[in-house]
Amino acid sequence: MLVKLFVGNLPWSVGDADLERIFSPHGDVQSARVINDRDTGRSRGFGFVEIDVDDVSAVIRATDGQEIAGRPLRVNEAEDKGRGGRGGFGGGGGGGGGRGGF
Repeated sequence: MLVKLFVGNLPWSVGDADLERIFSPHGDVQSARVINDRDTGRSRGFGFVEIDVDDVSAVIRATDGQEIAGRPLRVNEAEDKGRGGRGGFGGGGGGGGGRGGF
């Protein structure tokens, strides 16, 4: 099953090939991408891996917390952008208006 994983807390020195190398023992890596800052080109400290695996939980258990250059990786299943999740301005606390007891 093809899954997309979020990988956080990456050292600045980790690139796409390094990310692929970390996950390749656990399944067939389709893509591995470290996200870089648009302006500076520097790593933003996180990335995404698309990997074909039978048991995504086993991959997460094996890699979450693994230390790379002294930093423990944070690995979990990536959330789809379209699934709501973060962002947006969800409804909100209506008014109080009125004339205060007249």
